[in-house]
Amino acid sequence: MSDITSKPVPKLHRAPQPPLSYPGATPDADRAKKPRLAEPSATGPDLNPGDRVEGLGDFGKPTGEFGTVEQSNEDDAIVKWDDDGRVRLHQPWLKKV
Repeated sequence: MSDITSKPVPKLHRAPQPPLSYPGATPDADRAKKPRLAEPSATGPDLNPGDRVEGLGDFGKPTGEFGTVEQSNEDDAIVKWDDDGRVRLHQPWLKKV
């Protein structure tokens, strides 16, 4: 029998990037360069109690819901919607009208 420990262990080559998950997939390095999904734009000026606002849905599209700001801080606002109750929302999801 030959001695296994006397044979040198072959070195593995390092791949420049991980293998693709399936043929034709976008490499990880290229995926990072794609733009992020659209987020609603900031409302600009801060919202104050009494301001009228419109709700924004996916990709910043107006939802058609209107309401009045009851309380707000730099991040969130509590809105009393015209047709139903109060909701606490992040300000980027609101548009001043």
